Amino acid sequence: MANENPRYEINVTQAGNDMGKIEIEIYADHAPKHAANCDALVAEGAYNGTAFHRVIPGFMIQGGDPNSIKGDRSTWGYGNPNQKKVPAEFSRTLKHNRGIISAARSQDPNSASSQFFICVADAFFLDGQYSIFGEVIKGMDVADKI
Repeated sequence: MANENPRYEINVTQAGNDMGKIEIEIYADHAPKHAANCDALVAEGAYNGTAFHRVIPGFMIQGGDPNSIKGDRSTWGYGNPNQKKVPAEFSRTLKHNRGIISAARSQDPNSASSQFFICVADAFFLDGQYSIFGEVIKGMDVADKI
């Protein structure tokens, strides 16, 4: 049976140098609202040129903030307040294992928009608090370089 979940490639560069690609799969069946939001953002090119602006070695890398395209670096991570907010969709079956993609948000569980993070290590303490909507299926070595 063919896989029906959307897949995308993240082309990673640093200072103009190609670091490789991260291939991700979006889990529409586990988090349909987050998956639809991600699909819409990809379709409109919202992620093009965004940076991984928050990097915590041994934990996660966070990206997807539109401010990281042209905004002052001090605004990275704050996002665009006019972006659509996506309500929480906490998984009862998926865990924050290495390679999981989850929706970044503020203190409000229903405040996710375009930002996401990739776990570079297991982070089970996030289970039931952040919406898992995908996974890296190829290129974790590139995520580790970040």
